[in-house]
Order: sequence, then C-alpha cells, then structure tokens
Amino acid sequence: MTAPINTPHAYVIMVAERFTTGVVLAVPDGRGYGGRMLKTSLAVAALLLMPAPSLAWGALGHRTIATIAYSESRPATRRAIKALLKHGKELDTPTCSLKTIEDAAVWPDCIKGLGKRFSAMSPWHYQDISVCHDFDYAEGCPDGKCVTRQIALQSARLRDLTLPARDRVEALALLVHFVGDMHQPLHIGEKGDQGGNGVRATFLGTTGKWMNLHSIWDTSLPEVAVPLKPRLGKHSVTPLERAEWRAAGDGPEAVEAWARESWALSRDTVYGKLADYPDRCLVPPAPAPEPGTLTAEQAAAAAAIAEVAAANTGPVAQIGLSYTDAAVPLVRERIEAAGVRLGMLLDDVLAVPVTDVAR
Repeated sequence: MTAPINTPHAYVIMVAERFTTGVVLAVPDGRGYGGRMLKTSLAVAALLLMPAPSLAWGALGHRTIATIAYSESRPATRRAIKALLKHGKELDTPTCSLKTIEDAAVWPDCIKGLGKRFSAMSPWHYQDISVCHDFDYAEGCPDGKCVTRQIALQSARLRDLTLPARDRVEALALLVHFVGDMHQPLHIGEKGDQGGNGVRATFLGTTGKWMNLHSIWDTSLPEVAVPLKPRLGKHSVTPLERAEWRAAGDGPEAVEAWARESWALSRDTVYGKLADYPDRCLVPPAPAPEPGTLTAEQAAAAAAIAEVAAANTGPVAQIGLSYTDAAVPLVRERIEAAGVRLGMLLDDVLAVPVTDVAR
C-alpha cells in the first residue's frame, strides 16, 4: 500500500485488507495453529471502524482471558465464582460493575478512576525487571508490591473461607486481573522506561499524544489479534496448547516461570524487534541524587517531571507491518496461555464445596 497510513480507520482497513486477501501472518510452530492462515473478517473490520472507547490487555484482552479461564475451569469452580460474584455490590463501586468474571477481569483497572480509595493497589499491576541484565525475580517488588507477589497473596485471600465474601470477591477480581497482567510482557520486562510507557511510538502510521510502546501492547495489538480467526475465546484453545500451558502447574515456581516468559518476550520481541530505535540498555542511568538532598515533595515533583518528559520527548519507535506480524501471534499466545493458567489456578484455589464459598 502506497498511501500514508495516518488514521485509526486507515490502519484497520489496511489490516483487514492484509488478512482478508490471504496474506499469511507469521505463526511460530508448535503453538496449536498448525500452520493455519490467520484472517480477520470484513465484519470484524467494520466493527473495529466503529467509534469506541479505547480497550485496554486492556478491556478486550482481559475479558478474553477471563472467558477462556471460565471455560477451562471445572463446573464446581464456575459455581463458586458465580456465588462469590453475587457479593460484588458489597464493594460499593457502582461505576465499576462486578457481575461476571469478565467484569472482574477489568474491575481493578476501572477502580483506578475512583480516587484515593484504591490507590495503594497501583503498583500491584506490574513488576519492573530490567532486560538489560540476567533475569532477577526479586527485582522490582518492594515490600510485596508487585504483580507476582500479589498473585500469591490474593490466591490466599480467595482461598480463606474465614474472610467475609466481600473480601474474597475483591481477591477474585484482583487475581483474575493480575494473572492477565503478568502475561503482558511489558508488565514484567522493561528498560528503565516504566514498562515501555516512556517509549513514544506510532502504530502502523497512527499517532497519538499519549501513544507509547506499552499502550500499543496493551490495546492496539490485542484489538488486531483477538478477532482474527479463529477468534480467541472459550473454544480457541487446542489440546496441545492446554497440555503445554498446564504442564508447570500453578504454584510459586510456575508463577516465576510465567514471569520469566514475559521477561524474555519483552527482551527478545517487544524491544528486540524495534527497528532504528536506540537501545536504552547501552545508555548509562542518570546518577541518583545523594540521599537526603531532596525533600519528599521535591522528589515527587522531579519524578513527575521525568515521567512527562519521557512520554513527550525523545525518539519515536515506528511499529510497522513486520513488527506487527511478529507480535500478533505472540499476543494471541499470551492471552490464551493466561486464560488456561488462570482457569487451572482458580480450580486449585476454589477447590471447596460450593455451599461454603459465600460466607
């Protein structure tokens, strides 16, 4: 295509043309696709062209993970989830519904807009482990305030039948969301840029004031990846995929393995396939101020200024067709793997008589 791709409508048309005219999307072997051609439909393209709010592994990715997890879980687990969700109103978040497992999957993002009440949860969504050195599972998790540690903590809360149902349904929502979060590579691996938030980027020629590498992996890529045939959902996981993603179990060692996967994908694909973009691993970090030289207020102001500067200045990563061809199959794989593993984890945590789940 020779015409410039500079609007969201144009990039959707272009993607639809590529996949409806039979252009093969590169798909790694051994992931259950069997070499099948991935295509989107004109109906999906039309749907994507409709005005809609931004869907952040945002809403579309998280809801899809929850749908897969629910279908992968045992009937008794599904009954336990339904029983707990009847208590969703007790959390008193009327603008953030909590009626279905799909609602639960996006509830922890929705409540970010409710002010200080849930602000302490903000660091729980990620764990910044640098890809500029060997994998260090202990990095980026001060006082347990990171996504991997919270998976263990929320699993324990959900399992604890002595807690009120209100607390346990909150734990359910957090657990469902955090398993999804940690399968998004930039929620684990990063290069000192807040998980790609500091990397300004364009996506297939589209630009936006706040578009960055993280938002593209959260939102833009899933919006292309999820609707491709076979559409990701409750019937999309193959037996081979299920066996592979369940093989490591769901214990602490498995969670660490999931984190290592995301870290490696962040290193090798998310950053590794960026073309003509400077490697931040080669740039020495700025020296930190001497301890005690800044007041808490000054330190907060300096951090805010640095965040704005990182988002609005510097080079721009161009996310084009070759990058998208490499990324989309991985996005599909991570969403499905998260769903299968979450279903397995929920089976384990909610392995109790359904009559006991909603005390």
